[in-house]
Amino acid sequence: MTSRKKSDEQSDESRAELTAVQAALAAEHAAVYGYGVVGGRISRDRRTEAQAAYDAHRARRDALRREVLALGGTPEAAAAAYELPFPVPDPAAAVRLAAELEDRLAAVYADLVRAGGRARRREAAAALREAAVRAVRWRGGGVAFPGLTERASAAAPSGSASAPAGAL
Repeated sequence: MTSRKKSDEQSDESRAELTAVQAALAAEHAAVYGYGVVGGRISRDRRTEAQAAYDAHRARRDALRREVLALGGTPEAAAAAYELPFPVPDPAAAVRLAAELEDRLAAVYADLVRAGGRARRREAAAALREAAVRAVRWRGGGVAFPGLTERASAAAPSGSASAPAGAL
């Protein structure tokens, strides 16, 4: 293999990794916004859980911003607002929204597992696992392959770079 061809392959891999990290950052921006809505509607007995998830997503968002910079990219900014997938008028809808946010994050982190290098893959797998566990806690049940099963039922991956801007 020529050095030029090897360099082109590494460049393609780097771009794919940066794209996947940017998609994860965008999904975390949406999750932070979504958990703001969840926190305003959730019942008192689940507020601590919602606050912990909000804090976890803020920390992941901040870490992903640093990763984008380290990869030579410009971190994607959060949208001013996001379109919710359904109305959230009460605590039951807030719980459904929290589970939906976590499902969408799991899908994005599954993409990052595939596109990332070894260290990033490990971190993305941990983030996927955390999102899947939170989804189970919110929903009361899980799926066999978090981040993958959800894709079979959707035309476009939820929360991925192909999702419309401003959508949760």
